[in-house]
Amino acid sequence: MIEDDTIKLLRECDAGIKMGVASIDEVLDYVHDESFRKSLADCKDKHDKLKDEIQTLLEQYHDDGKEPNPMAKSMSWVKTNVKLVMNESDETIADLITDGCNMGVKSLNKYLNQYKAADEKTKDIAKRLINLEEKLAVDIRCFL
Repeated sequence: MIEDDTIKLLRECDAGIKMGVASIDEVLDYVHDESFRKSLADCKDKHDKLKDEIQTLLEQYHDDGKEPNPMAKSMSWVKTNVKLVMNESDETIADLITDGCNMGVKSLNKYLNQYKAADEKTKDIAKRLINLEEKLAVDIRCFL
């Protein structure tokens, strides 16, 4: 049970990181304010470091991880591109990223509760990912 929950939580963290990094990549070129761009780039770097940790653990369990839900990824891409076509501003980008962070925090907390038997190292990674998402949402509030 511990191993099952650990792998499932690692997979969800993996998918969440991939979704977050893809979202940041989608908007980074449109950001005007340099401090905003830096906040996004720094957060992306931290996501990448966590992703490496997750990959190492998944390899130990002989697991390939998980890709984000294709429908969620497609809907995110459409929403982002439609909003940016209508209004290519830092405010729009901050709004999109904040929504993504909030969805990530909600999902990850749900998975933490669902996979209670996961090992402490994996729970710690999930909590650090949640903290990254929460911090980014707070850091970019001034652009809303």
